[in-house]
Amino acid sequence: MSYLFTSESVSEGHPDKVADAISDAVLDLMMREENPAYRCACETLVTTNQVVLAGEYKGIYNHLEVETAVRRVIRDIGYEQDGFNWSTVKIDNYMHGQSADIALGTDTFGAGDQGLMFGYAINETPDLMPSAIYYSHKIVKELTLRRKNGATWLGPDAKSQVTMEYNDDGTVSRIAKIVCSTQHSADMDISEVRLAVEAYIKDLLPEELIDDATEFLINPTGRFVIGGPDGDTGRKIIVDTYGGYSPHGGGAFSGKDPTKVDRSAAYMARYLAKNIVASRGAHKATVQISYAIGVKEPTSLFVKTDKGIEFDNAITAWIRENVDLTPQGIINRFELFRPIYSQTTNYGHFGKADLPWEKLDLFKD
Repeated sequence: MSYLFTSESVSEGHPDKVADAISDAVLDLMMREENPAYRCACETLVTTNQVVLAGEYKGIYNHLEVETAVRRVIRDIGYEQDGFNWSTVKIDNYMHGQSADIALGTDTFGAGDQGLMFGYAINETPDLMPSAIYYSHKIVKELTLRRKNGATWLGPDAKSQVTMEYNDDGTVSRIAKIVCSTQHSADMDISEVRLAVEAYIKDLLPEELIDDATEFLINPTGRFVIGGPDGDTGRKIIVDTYGGYSPHGGGAFSGKDPTKVDRSAAYMARYLAKNIVASRGAHKATVQISYAIGVKEPTSLFVKTDKGIEFDNAITAWIRENVDLTPQGIINRFELFRPIYSQTTNYGHFGKADLPWEKLDLFKD
């Protein structure tokens, strides 16, 4: 029996992504020294013409430089509207020095927190990402490219949602529904918005996945002029990973330095899952790793594929024997003390070929 599965994505102008972009820009300022003694855990709140930074750091932290980076992020996204404008936004900076208690664990490169992290890969797309999140990312990325290359009636804030139909054997059949809401200029008629956006999407997605029965729900409420931090808020952590195809450990990524295993171990889990699928013949793989704060070795490792328990046990044993899963080992493998984090903010942290945890180099034979 066929079934449906849905994932969503958001554009760089969505309030959560604005906040994430600011947090990662602050982190990249700390990481540019490539100093393994530096730390950063930055959380950002955005609302009507206001940005609030909070969290902790250790290292060189220049408040004026941080404010300049915040305004640059907002400007580059494209916010110059009355309710959120890069040049007039109020910035409240409450970042402070790192807790000495947390430093007890991270200074020795134990895990920066307890928690569980998941990685996933599936042989459905060229990037070994699930189809629904893969195409959802493509839609909002395309809207951003169109906006910045002439379609000035588009606003920075947008969301997409793709529902895939699967055959009873789990293979992709078609795209059943596409939902897309995009901010637009006040002088743009909603019927024009719907026609243009549907045309953009049809040009973008594979023809074989779209048929006459595919439903398009474009700006289903109608008008969407007030957008971004002036219009709404809300966290969207599932868009950063696998769109619901895999479990999620619950930890957000942006703004956290690599001693925080919420981030770095999630990258390692993806690396393991992707290499298992690419090199060991599994159709899909789920990897879970867990940690205790201040402890170097993980408290557990779990691998689940579609190849059976003997294969899973053998792969798990091989990873334990051959891959350094300590925070220091993960940091060293991917060279994580450098300013690469703004590259991860938008359109998912996984499936981007230029990121080190996407390499297919684990199994040499």
